[in-house]
Amino acid sequence: MDIKLSTCFIAVDDHDKALAFYCDVLGLEVRNDVSYEGMRWVTVGSPSQPDVDIVLEPPLADPNASPADKQVIAELMAKGLLRGIIFTTDDCDATFERISAAGGEVLQEPMDQFYGVRDCAFRDPAGNMLRFNQTLHK
Repeated sequence: MDIKLSTCFIAVDDHDKALAFYCDVLGLEVRNDVSYEGMRWVTVGSPSQPDVDIVLEPPLADPNASPADKQVIAELMAKGLLRGIIFTTDDCDATFERISAAGGEVLQEPMDQFYGVRDCAFRDPAGNMLRFNQTLHK
């Protein structure tokens, strides 16, 4: 049995800001842009990984969610407490410089980790944590 990741979801509160970050800063491409019942889902991905999609979705994209649940998700998002994504890069320092020069909110400057990667971290415009890992060769 062969199992591979195909799609992951990131909650964003402003698709236009998210697209500017994910496409203009990170270099991802738009693959799909769908609106339904006042909500919007935009699929982006790396040109080098055509079989892996990241869906930028509205927070709590469930038409049956209560107003209270929507408020809780909005509060968690505002605090940056929702999960994020880990990307790989062949040059952590260059990636850090490019994203920070574009105004990315720095969470961690590049550093070597004991588990064999050099990584850095940012928040996207919605507050999601994004890490960028470079495998260290010993």
